[in-house]
Amino acid sequence: KMKPLIIWLILCVIWGTTWIFIKEGLADLPPVSFAALRFTVACLILLPILWWRKMEIPKSKQVWNLILLTGFLQFFFNYGLLFWGEQFITSGLAAVLQAIIPVFGLFLARIFVGEEITSRKIISILLGLVGLIIIFYEQLIVNGTLALLGSLAVVIGAFGASLASVLTKAKLQGIQPETVVFWQMLIGQIPLWIIGFSLEGSPVKFYWTWKAIICIFYLATMGSIAAFWLYYWLLSKIDVTKAMMIAFVTPLVAVFVGSFFGEKLGIQAILGGLLILASVGLIIVKRK
Repeated sequence: KMKPLIIWLILCVIWGTTWIFIKEGLADLPPVSFAALRFTVACLILLPILWWRKMEIPKSKQVWNLILLTGFLQFFFNYGLLFWGEQFITSGLAAVLQAIIPVFGLFLARIFVGEEITSRKIISILLGLVGLIIIFYEQLIVNGTLALLGSLAVVIGAFGASLASVLTKAKLQGIQPETVVFWQMLIGQIPLWIIGFSLEGSPVKFYWTWKAIICIFYLATMGSIAAFWLYYWLLSKIDVTKAMMIAFVTPLVAVFVGSFFGEKLGIQAILGGLLILASVGLIIVKRK
């Protein structure tokens, strides 16, 4: 039982550090192409690993339809909207809005996987949301139409991410996680590239800095390959609602990481953090 908890904590750290790399990368790169580059680099690194491990290509049409749908939802719909939205809102607000994933997940998991909606899960999710609101209270002000649209984009993307996770748990359990991740990322990046090329131009003309390159490689290797490989393994071992609770802890990690980059860490961050940890404790720790 210890192994899923360790993987869960590792995922909190990995995804918690991706926020700062997205924000830093957006200073130099346009959003949609930046998301596409992240997944292209991830696929190029993952391909030789799959080839070396002699991974099978899925055969059935039903599996391919699901990979197409979940790839579109998770890697195009969710990340495309998140990267676009984060241009107009703070990373703190984006983190709070993305934390609606477990709320969607609670109901979607009931429909597709038959997981119970318990009072414990509801209280836990509410505690986590309150904790996040306390941490990012000052950043929750939305100024102007673009900020409102950016916020809406992140929430709609979060629904796509939730649905993709639940469908992966419900329908793609027999396939190795790395195979699922590879094909989903490959499919999800195609519409990203089409939009990126038509609206943002050729990557050759982008403002390439060392910072931009480091951000792409970190997000590709850690935020995409390692994170989703581990996440899909985790989905096969625990309730999807429990797995999605990671969305509450990643902003907390992001706040602490941000404090090393000069962002101030106030008393509200500590208070909100304690509420988030309490919410996670309710879900993760079993009643004896």
